[in-house]
Amino acid sequence: MDAPPLNSLLVFPPEVEQVAVAVLNDVMQPGGKKLVHFMQSWIINTVAVLVAVAILQNHISYGGKLQNLLLVSLLLGILNAFVRPILIFIALPLLIFTLGLFTLVINALLLSLLTLLLSFFHITGSSGNFSFGYAFLGALIISIISSALNVLTGNARVSFQRRSPPNPPKSPGGGNGPVIDV
Repeated sequence: MDAPPLNSLLVFPPEVEQVAVAVLNDVMQPGGKKLVHFMQSWIINTVAVLVAVAILQNHISYGGKLQNLLLVSLLLGILNAFVRPILIFIALPLLIFTLGLFTLVINALLLSLLTLLLSFFHITGSSGNFSFGYAFLGALIISIISSALNVLTGNARVSFQRRSPPNPPKSPGGGNGPVIDV
């Protein structure tokens, strides 16, 4: 019995199905390590988006469906992988000047871009209109949660190691010579 083609198993809307098929076909190569890393990153991104939506529940919404949440996190991951490096390169002087804090603005811009790409994803202020401030807060929450989960799962690019202190240098003669205070 033959397995059904990959695109018949997808649950994405038609407007993003081609992108999803291309990404999944690239990731699902023999070897499995890429697939496991991709799935781990996608789950972490989905949890981070879900936490941001829960904290800012009256301001960020994805329509309440699991399918929408998965699509939001997948598309955010794709934007982070392909668009974010370009924006970081363009904004390099600002990143240097702000010691990297402008990255949060770039993350907020990418989150805001999702509201244009997905009709069910909304970021609104108290007036009901789009709010960059809540996009910034949502991006900050997503960054903190995904960084913490990446560190906890060992998926982080940065690792923390504690080394033992170096041994003190040995002085010639065994260190038992006279001490001269000045």
